Amino acid sequence: MAETDKQANDAFSKRPSQSEEAGADVAGAESGDAERSRRFAQVALPHLDAAYNLARWLSGNPGDAEDIVQEAFMRALRFFDTFRGENARPWLLAIVRRTWYTEWERRTNAREVAPFDDALDQMSVFEPICETLADPQTLLLQGEHARLVREALASLPVEFREVLILRELEDMSYRDIAVIADLPVGTVMSRLARGRRKLAALLAPLVGDMRAGAETIAKEGPDGLQ
Repeated sequence: MAETDKQANDAFSKRPSQSEEAGADVAGAESGDAERSRRFAQVALPHLDAAYNLARWLSGNPGDAEDIVQEAFMRALRFFDTFRGENARPWLLAIVRRTWYTEWERRTNAREVAPFDDALDQMSVFEPICETLADPQTLLLQGEHARLVREALASLPVEFREVLILRELEDMSYRDIAVIADLPVGTVMSRLARGRRKLAALLAPLVGDMRAGAETIAKEGPDGLQ
């Protein structure tokens, strides 16, 4: 009997206490959180520049863009377990976009903001545009006119601006843009086409100046003489 009691006491003494078990649980949770954070950093950080670029064009303000990206990355980390697939870029940029729209709605809740109507927008005054205008993307890449092109792009309605940025600057597919903007692929393509025409219309004076300058140079010849 005494031997049995001794064995029972030895077995009990070898069992971890509640505090030890709690400590092990905490350590395990911390280890799991660290691994989760590490995986999130590997998946998300390569797209940090794209996230900031989108936030910058949506908000029009570098300070706001930084706040948007910080909040979006915190949300993304919080819901990282819901991410499925290999390409995190559309998933992350969709969170950036939603974060911006949440803030935009908060700022404009004191005003009546009409929802964007794709069908109504087709009657825009920018639609009649000369087919010979230069491609907006080509102009965007020309350093001497970059500021004017950026200003023209920034003046577009956000519904056109966001798809142009994602397509022309981030080189994303129609399908990925549809995921980010929560739109049908057909609507994405339609907005891109109209956005390009609107941008070209805004850039028409710039294109005219470029052509006039080129014609003047051609007439003067290589030595600047007519």
